[in-house]
Amino acid sequence: MSSVVYVLSTVTGYVLTSALLLKCPTLLRQRKRETFRSRHISHRGGAGENLENTMAAFRHAVKLGTDMLELDCHLTRDEQVVVLHDSNLKRSTGINAYISDVAYADLPPYLCKLGVTFKRECFCEGGDDEQIPLLKDVFEAFPSTPVNIDIKVNNDTLIKKVSELVIQYDREHLTVWGNSRNEIVKKCYKENPRIPLLFSLPRVLLLLGLFYTGLLPFVPLKEQFLEIPMPSIVSKLRAPEHQTRSQRFITWLADMLLMRKALFDHLKGRGIQVYVWVLNDEEDFKRAFDLGATGIMTDYPTKLKEFLEKNNYTATLK
Repeated sequence: MSSVVYVLSTVTGYVLTSALLLKCPTLLRQRKRETFRSRHISHRGGAGENLENTMAAFRHAVKLGTDMLELDCHLTRDEQVVVLHDSNLKRSTGINAYISDVAYADLPPYLCKLGVTFKRECFCEGGDDEQIPLLKDVFEAFPSTPVNIDIKVNNDTLIKKVSELVIQYDREHLTVWGNSRNEIVKKCYKENPRIPLLFSLPRVLLLLGLFYTGLLPFVPLKEQFLEIPMPSIVSKLRAPEHQTRSQRFITWLADMLLMRKALFDHLKGRGIQVYVWVLNDEEDFKRAFDLGATGIMTDYPTKLKEFLEKNNYTATLK
């Protein structure tokens, strides 16, 4: 009987300690230093308002007062770091070639009309700017704007050159980088541990496991940014009649597990920012902020700005 009482008291003590540290993480761990905080994040520069990942899109978003530009990087055949989402140029330029096989000077222009990935049956028609930019162009044009870099391929040279550009333009305190693939994030951290990291997908899954077992407060985290989708938006990207019952269940389950205010609040208490992507409707903006997200990534920076102003979040905008 005494052994049962001992086990129960031990479990109770663990649960209470875990709950306390979940609410008050700085009792155990020092809060990470934040050099910037982003509430308004422009996905690919605002792919719903200008051609994605172009200088025109970035200029528009910065003029609106975005807190952060999100972009994607690849390497050309002549080892230039370019801002582009896909490894193949077909979707964006109409030319069926891989970016790694084409020299920068030979890159074709963007198509004048591109689909908006996270808005069903929506397209963006661009203006005069159809050029694929270099990463250094972005750094030179917006020296004080935080940039979120998705390293799109597992390429040591790409990672090294991005780090060199970040150092050259004195942006280690204004940059976050990573990818959903853990091997890429590990290489980023090894190349330059001073640039803040995003959680990879395996690390997100580990994070959830630690959270639901109560172990999260006891485990150190090297990452400084959790960047996750809101699974419920799948219903807006794909018609319900085109989803199976199992797909709808998986979406519901993923949403229930990921969108947790207690998790977001704990991470924020440790100085880890939480970004939710890619949200393009006011109801999703509201839900993310109600859950405690520090920032929202959107294809429509004007719409998000108007939402922030209407809901008295203007203090976070420049």
